[in-house]
Amino acid sequence: MKKLFFTLILLSSVLSAQTKTDNDFASRLKSTFSQSTDCVNDFEKVLKPAELQSLNTTLNAFEKKHLYKIVVITTPSVEPFKSFDEFAVDLDKFLSKDPRLDPTLLIVVSKTLRQIQVLSVDFIKYKLNSEDTQNIISTYSIPELKKGNYFKALEQASNEFMKKLQQQ
Repeated sequence: MKKLFFTLILLSSVLSAQTKTDNDFASRLKSTFSQSTDCVNDFEKVLKPAELQSLNTTLNAFEKKHLYKIVVITTPSVEPFKSFDEFAVDLDKFLSKDPRLDPTLLIVVSKTLRQIQVLSVDFIKYKLNSEDTQNIISTYSIPELKKGNYFKALEQASNEFMKKLQQQ
């Protein structure tokens, strides 16, 4: 009986700690994104100011013309999440709750973690399927990321994604 009680106490404290951590993460994101509706959010500071502005201008112009919002986020960490994938999926869910932020295509990159993840909404799968996405990342982003050229990697991949999304 004591073991069961101890297990329940431990489990409830873990769950409450996880909920608190999730709430902290959500509140941090909310405060960060409530002040910015930019397409590029460079939290890892891998882009120069001119590169950030250039990429933002390109993606904003594309959104105005074609109504597809491509969002790029760089992050040095995925805390409090356990994996990069989990972080990217939760970030996408969070952003999709606000129409000003809701991405058609979300690109999450981490120089520190050496990872990239691309998520898209279902309604563009006929234009941009998983295989196309993988080919674009493998062909245009990965070689430049290996060289440390984050701007060129993001710019080329974004341009290829925009080409695919413009196709009829």
